[in-house]
Amino acid sequence: MTKTELRRVAVLGGVRTPFCRSHTAYAELSNLDLLTTALTGLAERFSLHGAHIDEVVGGAVVTHAKDWNLAREAVIGSPLAQTTPGITMMQACGTSLQGALGLAAKIAAGQIECGIAMGSDTTSDAPIVFQKKFAKRLVAASRAKSLGQRIGAFKGMSPGELAPVPPDTREPRTGLGMGEHCELMAKEWGISRQDQDLLAFESHKKAAAAYDEGFMDDLVIPCAGVFRDNNIREDISLEKMAELKPVFDKLGGTITAANSTPLTDGAASVLISSEEWADSKGFPVQAYLTLGRTSAVDYVDGEGLLMAPTVAVSELLQQAGLALQDFDYYEIHEAFAAQVLATLKAWESEGYCRNRLGRDAPLGPIDRARLNVKGSSIAIGHPFAATGARILAVLAKLLHNGDGKRGLISVCTAGGMGVAAILEGVGRSSSADAVIS
Repeated sequence: MTKTELRRVAVLGGVRTPFCRSHTAYAELSNLDLLTTALTGLAERFSLHGAHIDEVVGGAVVTHAKDWNLAREAVIGSPLAQTTPGITMMQACGTSLQGALGLAAKIAAGQIECGIAMGSDTTSDAPIVFQKKFAKRLVAASRAKSLGQRIGAFKGMSPGELAPVPPDTREPRTGLGMGEHCELMAKEWGISRQDQDLLAFESHKKAAAAYDEGFMDDLVIPCAGVFRDNNIREDISLEKMAELKPVFDKLGGTITAANSTPLTDGAASVLISSEEWADSKGFPVQAYLTLGRTSAVDYVDGEGLLMAPTVAVSELLQQAGLALQDFDYYEIHEAFAAQVLATLKAWESEGYCRNRLGRDAPLGPIDRARLNVKGSSIAIGHPFAATGARILAVLAKLLHNGDGKRGLISVCTAGGMGVAAILEGVGRSSSADAVIS
């Protein structure tokens, strides 16, 4: 199939639950509860009760063993037709954006007509597991055929075996957490505490304004009596932020609770389709998902863990024949303010772009007034697998409502990976450039 034969992929819109700090409003909810709520909200927004969707793809990062079939179980609990398949996947913070890119490739190739990408996470319901030795005793007891054998399984057990193993999000290859890795990036790129605090401050102000102006009205659905993200601080001040102590490097660090994303619970979903399917349902197209790219860096041997989006975006621009400045909106996921600022600085670095990205010249600066114009993860929150779908829905609506013609998405993920995508406004894209890779 040649490039010109591929179909355009329409983004029709998305919805999400409010995002809430962990152990607050959603403390009693599971990943499945949140994912089903987001999927049901999308079905209600688009009147999809009883409708068959070709594929629903999504998942969560922090899961229990019982969560192995999350996407299908969420479908079963939603108003969608029970014939709708649910496919569970996980790519850390890139999960729902990567899910959308996979669906888009199938739509572009004519394999399916419509799909839903989604993601959910709750660290309030993180799995607590036992020490391996005690777990083996439990398995042995469950297999025992007599009371004596069950009692015998615990013979010689020490109290220390009962100590639970807490959830751990450290990188298995380095033993460092994401925040510790980002501290290394902040030092390497000379990212100041003041610049990080300012970016975080602006994220809160923009997110609060987005609610006040009604932008979030059709994007956020109620969940468990919550109607608004509970991490946004309308009254945030740079002075109070400056008083906080570093979290990951207490002596010489710059990353604090205020310029990082909080641990967050929530879920998001987004509907994409072919133009023909959208027309048949009477759904207006908000934007077209035209290109996507997933890249990785060798963070084990010294590259920044969260620097892969610089590579993904560079490769994406080369494929699209675009410059970094050819965008009206930039949605760069705010895992940490330092990550965003390191990414921007790398794109302006002649040495980095030449040596790491293989370019003759730097990608250059962006217009910061176009960056995360409705706030992003520092203010709104970051339920890991849900963030990509949240960003995709926000950018599609921006392109649909405003004068912007093109938007860029960049999401960093654990494991040294980055996912990037380009959205085009309805009046901009053509079938010849609607390619998903």
